[in-house]
Amino acid sequence: MANVITLGWRERLALPQFGIASLKVKLDTGARSSSLHVDELEAFARDGATWLRFTVGLGRRSARHVHCEAPACDRRVVVDTGGGRSERWFIRTDVMLAGERFEVDMNLTDRRHMLFPMLLGRTALMGRFAVDPSLSYTLPRHAHTTMDNP
Repeated sequence: MANVITLGWRERLALPQFGIASLKVKLDTGARSSSLHVDELEAFARDGATWLRFTVGLGRRSARHVHCEAPACDRRVVVDTGGGRSERWFIRTDVMLAGERFEVDMNLTDRRHMLFPMLLGRTALMGRFAVDPSLSYTLPRHAHTTMDNP
């Protein structure tokens, strides 16, 4: 645990495989999985595998959207904070946060009524980061955006 970085309950991260350099994220130790808000989610077949086509909005005030495609890695039931159950598609993608690049399984869902377009759950945080709920945006604004890291 000596190398664990302490972050605030909200930060910014990058999704390099989609060319997204900065996205606001809530770090949520109460949620097992990570979630990304997407629009226009569509499953399709490519080379015998299920792929997903979706659009990611780059913030509430931005009209900019990124059109993405990724192979589906799973489809399973997720229980939300209100106890509601829904079946969601999952993808596996790289995340860059606090100078670290790592792979995360995240579900794609409609989070338009949430404050943050992305939630990073405890499975992604475990062993890498500690969350101090008294802190917010602890990283320099573009600390994670060097997307050419291996």
